[in-house]
Amino acid sequence: MQVIHIDGNSLSLENVEAIANGHAEIKLTAAARAKVIHCREFVDRVISEGRIVYGLTTGFGKFSTVTIPKEHIEELQVNLIRSHATSVGPVYSKEITRAIMLLRINVLAKGYSGIRIETLDTLIQMLNLGIHPQIPMRGSVGASGDLSPLSHLALVLIGEGEAEYKGKIMSGAAAMQTAGITPVKLGAKEGLALNNGTQVMAGIGALVLLEAERLCKYADVTAAMSIDALKGTPKAFDELIHGLRPHPGQLASAANIRSLLKSSVLRESHRKCENIQDAYSLRCTPQVHGAVRDAITYVRGVLQIEINSATDNPLIFAEQEQVISGGNFHGEPLAIALDTLAIAISELASISERRVEQILNPALNRGLSPFLANRPGIDSGYMIVQLTAASLVSENKVLAHPASVDSIPTSANQEDHVSMGSISANKVMQVLENVNNVLAIELMIAASALDQREYVSSPALESVKALVRGVVTPLEKDRILYPDMQASISLLKSQKLLHALYGAEVKML
Repeated sequence: MQVIHIDGNSLSLENVEAIANGHAEIKLTAAARAKVIHCREFVDRVISEGRIVYGLTTGFGKFSTVTIPKEHIEELQVNLIRSHATSVGPVYSKEITRAIMLLRINVLAKGYSGIRIETLDTLIQMLNLGIHPQIPMRGSVGASGDLSPLSHLALVLIGEGEAEYKGKIMSGAAAMQTAGITPVKLGAKEGLALNNGTQVMAGIGALVLLEAERLCKYADVTAAMSIDALKGTPKAFDELIHGLRPHPGQLASAANIRSLLKSSVLRESHRKCENIQDAYSLRCTPQVHGAVRDAITYVRGVLQIEINSATDNPLIFAEQEQVISGGNFHGEPLAIALDTLAIAISELASISERRVEQILNPALNRGLSPFLANRPGIDSGYMIVQLTAASLVSENKVLAHPASVDSIPTSANQEDHVSMGSISANKVMQVLENVNNVLAIELMIAASALDQREYVSSPALESVKALVRGVVTPLEKDRILYPDMQASISLLKSQKLLHALYGAEVKML
């Protein structure tokens, strides 16, 4: 298995996905280990000298003015984790939980959190051995980062809470014992080092971002299939046009569609037809898909910085012998970015559903049968599948409303402006799922539309259609369609579609 070295500074989004999916293990670099130890030595000195420092020798939030006697400092850290583990609702998936754990490890590895090396090593063991704390999805306002969900993670580290281990849900104590790991007894500052930061929203964001980048490629594929099936003209994708409005995403999407349509026999069959321009959902595909791509590029930049940032509080600067309380935990950069991501990818589904309508509507589909039914009237064909796509698009309109514009004071008005970043993260997960489903619907329907044409499409699109036909048989007459839809959804998620294109010598940008 691949081993990824963790130093707090060089983690990539692709690393996050590999570890989240269980395809890699992690190991702390020697330099990071030395820095963590050095930072902890300074923390121990601060405690022994009896200095009054927020989070080390004081309470938290509104209790920051309460000085904690030395004999209660360790109890304070455990109480912090127990009292803050208040999230509710369904738990995050194993993959997302692993991403969260990894990002928490990475920030601790930077050496500014004051954690003991034994505690960090235990957390690394948990990730590598597959102990996955059960982290409920709701209960964070993105203020001091993700205090509540991160506390659920930390509970298992100290032998409490619940965890999934080798497919079974059990107590945190049982999971640690079964895996042969000794739970941690927290020292000064360690509770705060474990639950203060933005790793929940960042972990979700990293995985959603990478999937969204793939969806942009899939959207170009399904669009190209629909365009060819509708006997659309490729003139709108000419390099001359797009060179005059050179947004990077637009240029990439137009280039993809040109490559996908190259050598289409179906296109050649109607080259001399009277069609000059198509509906916007066909003609403006690069402009819409491209805008989504450019927004995703912005989100990638935010996330790449965030996953290697120190976001807890206070931060320990051992070299300067300072402990500084600030606000790096505030989730606003992620909240705005993830809201942007939800808005952007919603548009992939919105324009896709319109192309589906173009194919199914007999007034628009240029000679295809109504709803692609072989016996219109007796059969409904794909009529109600479009209704499903419309439903998902409409749901996205609600989910795309930004959470980041909201704020509600907490902690007796100490935390009087919060980011709602975790809500942005939870919403964008559902938007992503909806977009994937709409694109899968277009994939299935465009393949059926191509089946009805007298001529074949391009080699690239025919290879995609063959993949679809491997999991969804042609619709000869009405049948139960949801298994077909699920098969198409699974195909899109499998990434086999991109592999087929590479085999057809089409490299998607």
